Amino acid sequence: MGETRADDLVPLGRTGLRVSRLGLGLASLGGLFAPVSDEVAAATLDRAWELGIRLYDTAPVYGYGRSETRAGAALGPRPREEYVLCTKVGRLIEPGGRDTQPIWADPPPGVGPRLDYSYAGVLRSVEESLERLGLDRIDVLHVHDPEQDFPAAVSQAYRALAELRAKGVIGAVSLGVNHARVATDFLKEAPAPGPDCVLLAGRYNLLDQSGLGELLPLCARRGVAVMAAGVYQSGLLADPRPGAPHGHGTIPAGLAVRVGAWRAVCERFGVPPLAAAVQFPLGHPAVAAVVVGARAPEEVAGSVELFAHPIPEGFWVAVKSVGLLPASVPIPV
Repeated sequence: MGETRADDLVPLGRTGLRVSRLGLGLASLGGLFAPVSDEVAAATLDRAWELGIRLYDTAPVYGYGRSETRAGAALGPRPREEYVLCTKVGRLIEPGGRDTQPIWADPPPGVGPRLDYSYAGVLRSVEESLERLGLDRIDVLHVHDPEQDFPAAVSQAYRALAELRAKGVIGAVSLGVNHARVATDFLKEAPAPGPDCVLLAGRYNLLDQSGLGELLPLCARRGVAVMAAGVYQSGLLADPRPGAPHGHGTIPAGLAVRVGAWRAVCERFGVPPLAAAVQFPLGHPAVAAVVVGARAPEEVAGSVELFAHPIPEGFWVAVKSVGLLPASVPIPV
C-alpha cells in the first residue's frame, strides 16, 4: 500500500477535519464481550496516541456510557485540535432503559439504553455525551443504527444534528451503520446538504463488499467520507476455527472455503491475512480511514504494524485472478 502510514493525516471528506488513516473504535473499551479495567483502557488509549492515532470513535451504548467516560478521561488532557472524536445519537442511557444488549460484559448497574431518534432526544443525547466526555465539543456525530426508527432518524435526528452543524457546535453529521442499504436510503432521503460521513461496519472488507454496490459510489460522487469498520470480521481470517471469538459457532461451508482461499493466497505472498484486511478498504477513493477496535495496548500496536506491513506487488492481482475479489474492486496502491 505504498508509503501510507497509520498516522498519516488526511481530510475527512468535505468536513474540514483531518484524521489519521487508522482510527480506534472504543466499543471494546466499554466492555464488549469481556470486561476491561479502567487502567487497561487508559493504557490502550495512551498507546494509540503514542502511535499517532488521531481518530477515535465511541457511542453512548458502548458499555452504557463507560466508553465515553474513558475516552474523555484519556483525551481530555490532549490538545483538542489534534484529534477527531466521534460519538453517536439514537440511544439515551437512563434508569430503566430496556433496549439492552447482552454483548456488554459489565455495564453500570441500574441503567440501560432507550431508543430515541426524536429531535429533543438527540439534543439531550449530545448534552449527556458531552458531560460524560468532559469535553466542550464533539467533532463527528453519527446517527446510530437509523434502521431502528428510520422515519424519525432521517427527519428529526438529522434536523437536530444539521442545526448543531450549522451553529458550529459539531463539525460533521454522520451515520453509524451495519447495513449499506440503510446508509444509501438515508443519504438519498435526508434534506440537503445531507450527512458528511458514513461509518460503515462490516460491509466493505475482504469477505463482504456489499457497500460497493451503490453506497460507496454515491459517497464518492457526493464527497461523503467513509470510515470503514469491522474490517477484521472479528478475527475470522486469522483464526477460522469454529467457536473461536469471531461470532460464528459454526462457519458456513461456502464462507469456510473463501476464508481458506484467502489464507492460501496470503501465505503464498507472505502477507498476514489481517494486514490485507486492514489495508484493503483504503483502495476505494471514498474511504478516508479504517477504524479498528482494541482492548489492550498490544492490540493497538499490532494493528499499526499490520497497517504498515508491505503488500508485495502482484498480491491484489492474484487475489482477483482466483475470484476472491471482483475485477472492478479498487485496490490499494
